[in-house]
Amino acid sequence: MNTKRISAILIALAASFTLFAQGRVTTRKYRIADFQDKMTKVVLSQDEMLAQALRQEVINNWTSTVFEFCSLEQFESLKTNDNYYFLIPLESKFKGEEEPGIVFLTLLKGGAGASEGISEMFEVISLPLAPAAGVGERNLLYVGAIVKAVQEFTLAAMESENAAYKREAWFGSSLDKSIKKKDFYIADEDISASVSEKDLEKFKARPGFHIVSAADADEKYISRDPSAAVGFVVAPFIPSEGSFSYKLILDADSQRLCHISRHKISEKSAEGFLSSDLNPFGNRK
Repeated sequence: MNTKRISAILIALAASFTLFAQGRVTTRKYRIADFQDKMTKVVLSQDEMLAQALRQEVINNWTSTVFEFCSLEQFESLKTNDNYYFLIPLESKFKGEEEPGIVFLTLLKGGAGASEGISEMFEVISLPLAPAAGVGERNLLYVGAIVKAVQEFTLAAMESENAAYKREAWFGSSLDKSIKKKDFYIADEDISASVSEKDLEKFKARPGFHIVSAADADEKYISRDPSAAVGFVVAPFIPSEGSFSYKLILDADSQRLCHISRHKISEKSAEGFLSSDLNPFGNRK
């Protein structure tokens, strides 16, 4: 093999290694590799009840990094600093919505891009927290599960490129068999108006399916009933074109968020759990 050809091969190999390195730094897993080495700034909402709940649940559940609480004003002055990650409640407006419908708990990475606006910050994960029009007592009850889920996903994404890129799939994949076999409790208010009476009767007939009051569903979660899984819905108070309904399933024993699905709200698919969401539960097969 002549010298020129050897040189050409070496140059090509060097170029390929450079491209690989350049591609690697753009992967999601790579970009959050420093997560546990940085401080997490927890941005407290101007909604006093949500701020108190978030503060307490972070103290109780956030174990992956050191953290400090900060105000929205402090966040604005710090967001370009890449020494920080930010856990922040943010309103989101989907295409077609007249106003933001839902508040999401979002983990953002600080950096220079933030000078162009919060939308330019690197988003690790966003999970539905409450209606944007106002946080209710039931939403506050489940803040801890959302905090833990943000942390759980981020740690998984640090280890797996698949998890890092498939954020919705990570929470929306097939239900864990242990959850499917538990008794399922759902508040009547969280069942979509689109579910037919025929389907409701079918579900009620299942020995492990329980349609109860909101207070009774929440009590299963609060008491950490080891035999129970609980459904909960986050949707806008007044949906408009483009609004989504998020359906959450939580394991009462561990108070862990196990599954999220969503659908676009329409005349045929009102907010809440649809028949297709409820089908896996209550069967004893």
